[in-house]
Amino acid sequence: MLGICRGRRKFLAASLSLLCIPAITWIYLFSGSFEDGKPVSLSPLESQAHSPRYTASSQRERESLEVRMREVEEENRALRRQLSLAQGRAPAHRRGNHSKTYSMEEGTGDSENLRAGIVAGNSSECGQQPVVEKCETIHVAIVCAGYNASRDVVTLVKSVLFHRRNPLHFHLIADSIAEQILATLFQTWMVPAVRVDFYNADELKSEVSWIPNKHYSGIYGLMKLVLTKTLPANLERVIVLDTDITFATDIAELWAVFHKFKGQQVLGLVENQSDWYLGNLWKNHRPWPALGRGYNTGVILLLLDKLRKMKWEQMWRLTAERELMGMLSTSLADQDIFNAVIKQNPFLVYQLPCFWNVQLSDHTRSEQCYRDVSDLKVIHWNSPKKLRVKNKHVEFFRNLYLTFLEYDGNLLRRELFGCPSEADVNSENLQKQLSELDEDDLCYEFRRERFTVHRTHLYFLHYEYEPVADSTDVTLVAQLSMDRLQMLEAICKHWEGPISLALYLSDAEAQQFLRYAQGSEVLMSRHNVGYHIVYKEGQFYPVNLLRNVAMKHISTPYMFLSDIDFLPMYGLYEYLRKSVIQLDLANTKKAMIVPAFETLRYRLSFPKSKAELLSMLDMGTLFTFRYHVWTKGHAPTNFAKWRTATTPYRVEWEADFEPYVVVRRDCPEYDRRFVGFGWNKVAHIMELDVQEYEFIVLPNAYMIHMPHAPSFDITKFRSNKQYRICLKTLKEEFQQDMSRRYGFAALKYLTAENNS
Repeated sequence: MLGICRGRRKFLAASLSLLCIPAITWIYLFSGSFEDGKPVSLSPLESQAHSPRYTASSQRERESLEVRMREVEEENRALRRQLSLAQGRAPAHRRGNHSKTYSMEEGTGDSENLRAGIVAGNSSECGQQPVVEKCETIHVAIVCAGYNASRDVVTLVKSVLFHRRNPLHFHLIADSIAEQILATLFQTWMVPAVRVDFYNADELKSEVSWIPNKHYSGIYGLMKLVLTKTLPANLERVIVLDTDITFATDIAELWAVFHKFKGQQVLGLVENQSDWYLGNLWKNHRPWPALGRGYNTGVILLLLDKLRKMKWEQMWRLTAERELMGMLSTSLADQDIFNAVIKQNPFLVYQLPCFWNVQLSDHTRSEQCYRDVSDLKVIHWNSPKKLRVKNKHVEFFRNLYLTFLEYDGNLLRRELFGCPSEADVNSENLQKQLSELDEDDLCYEFRRERFTVHRTHLYFLHYEYEPVADSTDVTLVAQLSMDRLQMLEAICKHWEGPISLALYLSDAEAQQFLRYAQGSEVLMSRHNVGYHIVYKEGQFYPVNLLRNVAMKHISTPYMFLSDIDFLPMYGLYEYLRKSVIQLDLANTKKAMIVPAFETLRYRLSFPKSKAELLSMLDMGTLFTFRYHVWTKGHAPTNFAKWRTATTPYRVEWEADFEPYVVVRRDCPEYDRRFVGFGWNKVAHIMELDVQEYEFIVLPNAYMIHMPHAPSFDITKFRSNKQYRICLKTLKEEFQQDMSRRYGFAALKYLTAENNS
């Protein structure tokens, strides 16, 4: 108490000094500015205007007064800085450059608690004004498991990145699914001053699996309890967030609240805004013990170092074991156990103002947390209904959430100027590759696209795959953009096997696709379709990158390299699996060709057999693919021979050959230099040929191309002369690369090109 009063006296003395010194100074200057009872101007020009007897001595006096005035002002500024440091001094745990600080007064003081109608119980007579260093790293922990939660994390991260001004370090406790998805996402996102570490959630299951849990989050909803054990021992503090959180302010403001913890306070929590822990929601409702209304664990500030010293692990385990004897299971996962511990040890908690966790579930007191939009800090969609929750202002909250949901994540790749960031090998290599390109080259944009890193979200929807016993399974691989979504249902009806699709979409289009898929009974009934979103960037359609993404993430030993505009014949999946065995694809380098046909009719009675297809071919309802415009692309398939063939037959490579093939999953990737329209498949077939793949035509297989409007890229190819020139240049460079890599075996491609 004595220390507090001394501190207060010092604070008052400094404040009075700050107020009095300028006043005394100006009185002194003002009184000294009179000569013979008349005011004397401090400006030499004004003095000349008013005094005809302007002398050198009076000039020197005025100059000395001006110097003195500047000295006093400088002393005042120094005193203000000293006072500010005394008020805002915070505990150590700083990283990076400490040259600049900014105040985080708004939204962290106890006055906001009262304004929100929540009594914090943590008021202080001499409260500090918390500060966060400009380059201090903010640590955030999130538990994430599964496909849906991975999507939610992205929206949360976007809202944090949008407002942030500090380096961020995300600690993701993730299962194998979420880790695969999010590791790829962050690696391709390449956001400066963001670090991500993963911790295997599956290895932590044994720590909490003994606790029965009725909550929909399952076993993963209990893992926040073991963060002191899971996170690095040298990590002192962390903000813990649920995946259904949206930030409406800079997360540094929340980080600054750590500096307000006192004594044994180690948990920063917002009071629960529903009546759950009051036990009056329904008859015989019996919640876990809690202090008053209890606390919500969607947003937690954890002082890890102090928690470890307090033996937190032992504390929560003993509490859980004791309460489970009567409660039998948790209803709200980790939140029940946190509240039971706090009930016994209320000194552990620092109550955050409720706008740090505005809980949007039915029948909550969330509306008391804000009076204006500017009051909002963190929105928590903690109802199972999520966006369909009842709230007077839910439309506003929903729009805020949708803003980040559909926000272009590429715009968040902002540098934090003045903050040193860790060296990123991928980023440095990319910059090196781009610096070697000639920006004056007329084909610069084509060449640049080859090195562009596209943000990629794997398995955008739930995916399940069960391997077949005989190891003959085949995945259909294709890529598409928004204008081909209508083909998905038809392909799923024609092909019952696994499918891997790469979709080139913007963030907003990805959400349109999600709504389309969730509204389709056909698509929702299929769990063996992997949808991989490659986000739009640049002016070209990166067709071969998309193919490579889809190829890389198949679960089967074989793949059927198709295009989205083709419908495979009914039963093709089973036929290909039999052909894999018949042609011994496992032990030989073969590419099985599925002959391609096309129709010009939007409504087609799809042929159910080869005989029916041949009849339609004779009637002119069907044609061999690109017969009218690009015969060379599929002529080597030898359709005349196919009409009567009953066994597979071999064909030789010819210039511009681009069939659709079934190959082993270890086949070469597509060459990324070819974007948009032209030579993207041709180059791949050339590479298969130079690697001595045999091309085998299947006699009872076929696929039919469905009509559609011309793509934007083919329109550019036809109308833009420079586009065609650049494509020719890229072809020549590809052939030269082939010669360097494969030597004499690749010379025939140069000859064939010259003769074609």
